[in-house]
Amino acid sequence: MPDTVPTYFRKGFGLKAEVQEDLSSDYTGRLVDILRTQDYTLQVGDITVRLAREFGFCYGVERAVDYAYQARRKFPDRRIVLAGEIIHNPHVNDKLREMGVEFLKGGPAGFDFGSVQPADVVILPAFGVTIHDFEQLRKLGCVMVDTTCGSVLNVWKRVDAYARDGLTSLIHGKHYHEETRATASQVERYSGGRYLVVRDMAEALLVCDYIEGRGERGAFLATFQHAASPDFDPDLHLQRIGVANQTTMLARESLAIGEVMGQSMERAHGPDYRAQNFRTFDTICSATQDRQDAVNALLEEPLDVMLVIGGYNSSNTMSLAAICAERVRTFHVGDATGIDVERGVISHQPIASHNEVETADWLPAHGPIRVGITAGASTPNNKIGDAVARVFATRGIDPRSIQ
Repeated sequence: MPDTVPTYFRKGFGLKAEVQEDLSSDYTGRLVDILRTQDYTLQVGDITVRLAREFGFCYGVERAVDYAYQARRKFPDRRIVLAGEIIHNPHVNDKLREMGVEFLKGGPAGFDFGSVQPADVVILPAFGVTIHDFEQLRKLGCVMVDTTCGSVLNVWKRVDAYARDGLTSLIHGKHYHEETRATASQVERYSGGRYLVVRDMAEALLVCDYIEGRGERGAFLATFQHAASPDFDPDLHLQRIGVANQTTMLARESLAIGEVMGQSMERAHGPDYRAQNFRTFDTICSATQDRQDAVNALLEEPLDVMLVIGGYNSSNTMSLAAICAERVRTFHVGDATGIDVERGVISHQPIASHNEVETADWLPAHGPIRVGITAGASTPNNKIGDAVARVFATRGIDPRSIQ
């Protein structure tokens, strides 16, 4: 019998060395390297820049981008399509477009793979895809390059176990986010599998109210109409609960939601019932936790302004910006181009907003100033370095002179 030609790849193609030069050229940042060698501090004149000790690309993002580059190298003559965005960073996604990778746009019902042929190569993003989308691609017989992050897979295993054991998966996340949609879909492996997505503590407390008999059914279903499994019945499906989370959410809030849900179950049914019918595990990824811990440590220092760099649709970057905004004047920029040196203006997205705005004179023209910087897990070092350069240039310092 002829050997079966593999069509599913999850461990790359052994071409890491071959694509390393391209990756380094596209994403390495000189000023970031200097910051690392100088205890994450650059001081020139009366400007001090402090970089959080954990920032930028995490292992899962590096792996996803690396595999995408390897796929292009492995299949130079094949059509390559990407299911959504590889990560939530416009610079990285634009690079892939320049390499000839086509992007498929997803929606609540999933991706339209109507244009995909068996000879095509389809890259699955770091967020993963839903079970339905995965099975559609399997049936097409195309080559699949799966870059789903290992931390996301760990959450899937947890949700799978909940559904297998008859618990509703209560997921702290954004119901429209690619990762959360893929995670929620894992319950579909089991007949009767259910999920409910809560965006924040306020929504979690609405669930607690219903568990404890204070909620109104119609209002509850209206609130969660886009965030629950089909035919979700709160009178039936909140009796047994397992808590999980989108890996990039605010860690302290995820832990707090797990705690209040357990307390609510105990108040409603007693401690023995809670022990038998409620589970919670911290499924925030270590990279998200490390970056949040590092920025909290940086915020203990005196800072005049905080710059958070990363895509506006990047959940982990938004979490970092929210932490910073509680303590210091904070600007979340999509990338360094948001800092207009000539005009002294910064284009940024305020916390809890979906619109970019401009702020003039964001950096004082004179006097000592300390600027803190961090970046989301999908932000490459060169974009962080570009932002550092523009901070200095805004005060008239040529970044090329910094050694």
